[in-house]
Amino acid sequence: MLMAGSVNSIDARPAGKVRRMGRALGGAMMIVAFAATTFVMPGDAAARGAPDSFADLAEKLLPAVVNIRTTSSVAEGQNPLEGFEVPPGLEEFFERFRDSLPQQRREATALGSGFIIDETGVVITNNHVIKDAQEIIVVLHDDTELPAKVLGFDDKTDLAVLQVETDLKLPHVNFGDSDTARVGDWVIAIGNPLGFGGTVTAGIVSARGRDIRSGPYDNYIQTDASINRGNSGGPLFNMDGDVVGINTAIFSPNGGSIGIGFSVPSNLAKKVVSQIREFGTTRRGWLGVTIQDVSDEIAESLGLDDASGALVSSVHENGPAAEAGLKTGDVITSFNGNKVKDTRQLVRAVADAPVGGEVPVEIVRSGKKQTQIVTLGQREKAELAALKSVEEPKPEVNTQKLESLGLTLAPLDADLRKQFKFAEDANGVVILNVASDSDAASKNLQAGAVITKVNQTAVSTPEDVERIVKEAQDAGRKSVLLFVMHNGELSLFPIKIAG
Repeated sequence: MLMAGSVNSIDARPAGKVRRMGRALGGAMMIVAFAATTFVMPGDAAARGAPDSFADLAEKLLPAVVNIRTTSSVAEGQNPLEGFEVPPGLEEFFERFRDSLPQQRREATALGSGFIIDETGVVITNNHVIKDAQEIIVVLHDDTELPAKVLGFDDKTDLAVLQVETDLKLPHVNFGDSDTARVGDWVIAIGNPLGFGGTVTAGIVSARGRDIRSGPYDNYIQTDASINRGNSGGPLFNMDGDVVGINTAIFSPNGGSIGIGFSVPSNLAKKVVSQIREFGTTRRGWLGVTIQDVSDEIAESLGLDDASGALVSSVHENGPAAEAGLKTGDVITSFNGNKVKDTRQLVRAVADAPVGGEVPVEIVRSGKKQTQIVTLGQREKAELAALKSVEEPKPEVNTQKLESLGLTLAPLDADLRKQFKFAEDANGVVILNVASDSDAASKNLQAGAVITKVNQTAVSTPEDVERIVKEAQDAGRKSVLLFVMHNGELSLFPIKIAG
């Protein structure tokens, strides 16, 4: 996958790549012609069909779309170890040697797109277009060049806000309501593909809510309007001339457009832009939990009606959730009055909620529903605890093999806490071995981890684990939920009961 403007790869898929397409530096081009067929549907669908021309709309919008040229300094140097096979055990030494070599620097120029949203010269673009730039020049439709500074950026949504230096009153466009954009609606994209500024392309909204795994808030509009390198940061307009998306990425096997482009929805961008203009940064809500999706196995092990909601796998110490009484193992089913379908939905809902606001969070704990009132913190200010590394355990301890789970366990005593570098107040049961043919092995459960709870009940001995597993079997359940601490991080594993 490439983002509509830089050549940095963010994801690889069998059918092609998604590329950031904002930076175009030249290279060979292949021009391919496509034929189009228009289908006219009867009734209401024909009320707003294909326009006779996009010319009037394009003429109105073009002056507010800009080209962005950046200059940056990049390291350039030779690697004398290129092609040399480093002897085993000396990797770190040779890495330090390579990093110590002097590097030359050269000036690099990149191109992207943007659009003006205020007559004073506030410009919106993609963060990857201007990232690490020493100089930013905004080129207007009439070729006027204006220097710009960065007011702020958000790498999670790949957006940046610029301010050009001018006394002119500049033409500008408005954000529209991206929630009203329907699959099949006409849209036009304007930008600076491959350095050809003022380029207009047309297409439709192909899909909504796309997750291309570029960040935690992915909710892209997909379009078949042609988007290429250099289009990054350019606007996607509806037929009313309002911006409904910011063109950011394309899916492509070769770096060129194949009719699959992605745009950040305007309703998401509006919030980010507003916060950057007011505060210089984003201000997202923060709940203070680590969550994971509720699978069918987790739902079954906890006795839930369906596999929906978000399972709390850990609660950050002194965070908003901890202060409100949320616990590891809780299943969040509703946030601020809205049903939670999965973790992706909850992450976006929490981020959109106001910092300092009190929100009701409905949870299921031990089979019972309850509501906690949480005062949200600010994600940007939240400090995550450093993960602790754990040595692989040695087998010279008293052990007990639990055939039903395929695990060899031992109680976590003072000697094991010291040997494995666990905290003095750590409690639970150490996993010494995982049977290769077990469900635990298929779930990547590893030796050296500590089971702290089974089905939301704390355990301190292998006998505790065995007893809870038997209770689950007697209740007709096919799996149990293990709360496992490994490398300083708590994760939840639904493990099938054998036998």
